[in-house]
This record gives sequence, C-alpha cells and structure tokens, in this order.
Amino acid sequence: MTNDLMRFSVAMPEELLVRFDRLVARRGLAKNRSEVVRDLVRDALIEDECALPGVEVMGTLTIVFDHHANDLQEKLHTIQHDYVDNIVSSMHVHVDAHQCLEVIVLRGEAGLVHDIANLILGTKGVQNGRLVVTTAGESALG
Repeated sequence: MTNDLMRFSVAMPEELLVRFDRLVARRGLAKNRSEVVRDLVRDALIEDECALPGVEVMGTLTIVFDHHANDLQEKLHTIQHDYVDNIVSSMHVHVDAHQCLEVIVLRGEAGLVHDIANLILGTKGVQNGRLVVTTAGESALG
C-alpha cells in the first residue's frame, strides 16, 4: 500500500456540511476537511478491527460509582484481581464526598476485554461508564 493521496468526492446535504465544517474548525488550525475525513475513516476502521474475534486490543474503561454502595469496592477489586493478566492499571479519583471515578486500563483479546468491561459495568452500584478500545499491536491500517 502506497502513501499516495487519492482524490474522491463526497456529496452531502448542506446542513450536514455546515455542521462538519464546525467540527473541522474545532479540531484546530492545522486541520482541514481532508484531514478530518481521514481521521474519521481511521477511527471507524480501528473500531471495526477491534470488534473482530482474536484481535488484541487495549482499552480504557471509565466508570463512575458511589463509594458508599454496599461492598462495591470489594466487588470491583475482586473482578480486577480475577483478570490480573488483562488489567494493566487503574486510577481512582475522588470526585466528591460520595462519587468516585475510576479509569481501568485493559488489554487482551477483544471479546475478553469487552466481557471484562461488561462485568464491571454490570456490577450493582456502578452508575455509568464507557469502554474505549484501540488496537494494541500492528494494525491493518499501517
């Protein structure tokens, strides 16, 4: 695969283009429509690749919970110890007198990383959260 740039055109409704141009502007002076389209395509391809079975991924799981919830921290610690080979690190932040935010870094086969994240997100007392994954090794994107 060469790094030669190929041109193609995209047709879209005017209102969508206006909104897209606002996104381009928010991304900074060094960005233009072409660069933002390339970024979005790369993001979509990585997201698709991370959903394939057997692909090694890394991810961050960010959760918010009330640390006063019954046995929640013990449950979260148990899950993390059960998957010690897949959980690289975690950071715990005290948001206020009740709320905590935790960021957990995971790595492993895509399906297992999603399963661990769902186990944590489904633990009673976890109020909300989100997993963001990316490829951990050589990507098909080069």
